[in-house]
Amino acid sequence: MASDQDQTLMREAIRLMRDAGVVNKTGGPFGAVIAKDGQVVAAAGNSVVKDLDPSAHAEVNAIRAACKKLGTWDLSGCVMYTSCECCPMCYATAYWAGIRTVFYAAAWSDYSDLFSDQEINEDMQHAKDKREIKLTQILQGEACEVWKEFRLLPDGARY
Repeated sequence: MASDQDQTLMREAIRLMRDAGVVNKTGGPFGAVIAKDGQVVAAAGNSVVKDLDPSAHAEVNAIRAACKKLGTWDLSGCVMYTSCECCPMCYATAYWAGIRTVFYAAAWSDYSDLFSDQEINEDMQHAKDKREIKLTQILQGEACEVWKEFRLLPDGARY
């Protein structure tokens, strides 16, 4: 159940959505807010077009800003409010950041005529040899040698 505070924070994400997609045209209409204990830690809109960066989705931008502000890669305890259901990249970024609660406004089906989040998700469910992006594994042994070295580090950067 969403509280009044949750709705207020979502309205900020929707405001950022409009700014990014309609007013400033920095990218698609997507906005995101990261909050901790009900306080905004970071907020951002999509800036794919402005930054010439296909990873500059609102959620990723907000997560990056929150990590910098809090001085950590671990956003456990934070809540993300996003104007639209997370695409696979944004979902994965939230997952790796430790965010376990996400509120979203529009669903993939609400804008499927414009963005292909469902198509990407479905493509990732296919066997590797049936995906849109051709994946070819090479030099596995050399890469695994580095993993062996990393496993031996007592202070490895595990997250």
